[in-house]
Amino acid sequence: MLARREEEYDYEPLVAEPAPQLEEAKEPLIRREVNTNLRNCLRALFFLIAFGAMVVTLLGGIGAKNGYTLLDTQQRADQLEQENERLKIEIAQLKSPSRIEAIAVEQLHMQVPQNMYFSHEGE
Repeated sequence: MLARREEEYDYEPLVAEPAPQLEEAKEPLIRREVNTNLRNCLRALFFLIAFGAMVVTLLGGIGAKNGYTLLDTQQRADQLEQENERLKIEIAQLKSPSRIEAIAVEQLHMQVPQNMYFSHEGE
């Protein structure tokens, strides 16, 4: 059998050490306290850097979105300006005297007078 009975173990009695051991115990306690404070500072620094990175990422995404919106708005403005120029040309063509004359002759069956007389009243 691999296990031994409790009576077979040799126990050494625990002896209380004198007071100098208490002073030695303070040093590891201080070290542990310093290590804990250092860990807490490093954790806070890590979370601060992580939060900063998230903020920078979010601001970059917002800036990119605004850039795309601005580009889309500029393209739409260019399209509207081109449409406006096309409409101006179309208006000019519709107002042309030759077009008006053609409509009057063809659709309204009007005739262009052969002779024009102007009268001038004297004073």
